Amino acid sequence: MDLLDRRFLFVVGKGGVGKTTVATGLAVAASRRGKKVLLALVNCKERVSELLDTEPIGPKIVTIRENLDAVNMTPDAALEEYGLMILKVKAVFNAVFKNRLVRAFLKGTPGLEAWSMLGKAFYHACPPRGEPDYDLVIVDAPATGHALDMLRVPFVIESVAPPGLLRRDAARAVDMFRDPERAGAVLVTLPEYMPASETIELSNALNDELEIPVLQLVINRVLNVLFAEKERPPLETLPSELPEESEIRGLAVAGKRRVLRETVQARAVRRVCGHVDAPCSELPYYNGLESDAEAIEALSEALLQTV
Repeated sequence: MDLLDRRFLFVVGKGGVGKTTVATGLAVAASRRGKKVLLALVNCKERVSELLDTEPIGPKIVTIRENLDAVNMTPDAALEEYGLMILKVKAVFNAVFKNRLVRAFLKGTPGLEAWSMLGKAFYHACPPRGEPDYDLVIVDAPATGHALDMLRVPFVIESVAPPGLLRRDAARAVDMFRDPERAGAVLVTLPEYMPASETIELSNALNDELEIPVLQLVINRVLNVLFAEKERPPLETLPSELPEESEIRGLAVAGKRRVLRETVQARAVRRVCGHVDAPCSELPYYNGLESDAEAIEALSEALLQTV
């Protein structure tokens, strides 16, 4: 089944690995296929507007190109919008959510702000009645630990909340999130030891604890390989074999550094691919995404090419 034929995708990974780039690339690829897409950012310092050269994206849904809408969800805005989507009638919503005591209770309830954002995104993909607003919702999730905390919330609500609207929606969300035909996670990592290790732990938590399917692994910023594995050992030792005054010593040192980076990259890629049971795609190392309008288009295509 094609990755983009799902209704709901989480893009998750360690901070700084390029989740937003991947989420944006997937959204662009899906919209190019004619799917109506919502790219939902989770209360983050957004850079989608820089990648796609649009106006800054705030807590209200905006259209940024054909078939592609985006929103940067904040807890307060998402709680109000999600509440209104549930209660339908503005007067009833105001009576409940504008009440000072109710608002204080909601803000003090652990996990409810996280669920307001996740629930809002889920609601656009799977309303209780009628057709969904979007063919595909892509959530650019927080960094690993916060993402797992957010994803745990509907499971906790389903287990402990009394019967009612909140528990009903959480149960529907759990059902979708665990269905590999409708939803799943896209894990993003770098070809380095620490991000690879954290990605393996994340995959284990999603599979074993939450039973959320991992649909794809994306390894971002992969260097082009300049040296074959058998060429690396002599290049690593070459600087120590040259005299200090050698004219090629600087070149030899640069070669050794590159060889070490390629060795680390190869080991990290082998390790993470050996542990994460999902198709893998590799994105090349690229500087200046924000200044190259065509780069995100090329990366969106590369995301769909698995190795």
